[in-house]
Amino acid sequence: MSIPSWQVEHWARLQSRRQRDALPHALLLCGPQGLGKRDFLRRFVRGLLCQQPHEGDACGTCRSCLLLNAGTHPDYVALSYGLRKDGVQRQDIVVDQIRELSARLATASQFGGWQIASIDPADAMNHAAANALLKTLEEPASQTMLVLVADAPWRMPATIRSRCQRIEFQLPGREASLAWLQEVGVRDAEAALAAASGNPGLARLWAEQGSLAQRQEVRKDLAALASGRGDSMAVSKRWLEDAPEQRLWFAAQAVADEMRARASAQSAPLSSTLDSEGLMAWYDTANRAREALRGPLRGDLLLLELLGRWR
Repeated sequence: MSIPSWQVEHWARLQSRRQRDALPHALLLCGPQGLGKRDFLRRFVRGLLCQQPHEGDACGTCRSCLLLNAGTHPDYVALSYGLRKDGVQRQDIVVDQIRELSARLATASQFGGWQIASIDPADAMNHAAANALLKTLEEPASQTMLVLVADAPWRMPATIRSRCQRIEFQLPGREASLAWLQEVGVRDAEAALAAASGNPGLARLWAEQGSLAQRQEVRKDLAALASGRGDSMAVSKRWLEDAPEQRLWFAAQAVADEMRARASAQSAPLSSTLDSEGLMAWYDTANRAREALRGPLRGDLLLLELLGRWR
């Protein structure tokens, strides 16, 4: 099984530790969204539970592999967002989920090997859940492994991060990214990579979703608002209805390009009337708004205020 070049070293290091019977009881897979952390997790878990692996990869045909394919393997549990009592999906991982997971890991493996639990996204654990997880991390049972996956590990308590072996996925170089994008069939790889600020995973996803057209639309919206031709309320409504976090990413990126153009005395593409300090403040506010959209605040008011300040 081939993997992206930026994962090869991480994979080799884990397999070396496995051969020496020196795997940690807790792993933290972290780094920007889109670099394949979850694919890496699935590959690692399958290989670790497989009854006849080859160079760390699962055979795909043994009983363990078949149970994993069916989602019924007794020695693997994947924890993510649960449901509230009213059936609505939670926006965080809560303490009861962690307590149930810890109780599960305290029992013996049914296959006599590893028991593995993954928590994804681990940066969505609330304070009580993170505290409950600490005991399991500090007193792990034999042959158990916790694998935490986080796009934003800084949201997790330092006490959690410090008790995990950290595997950090970093953006590869431009040439490696372009080579991979071309290998997986992305057209206009350079434009896609630029849109994703050098992240090849996001570049592939956005190229497949047609998001490059959305990027241009966001820039046109900002230019129209800067010239007084646009309607902040209409734009905020349209953004809110279609991938608002992604649109804010593209908006912040466009403003960063505006600042770079000014710094090099080139024609600024958005023609904003904000001064350099105002542009920087708007850029910061756009990024904070992207984070805030995940919380309880009203998205329509966040976007309307932001776009009103831009105009």
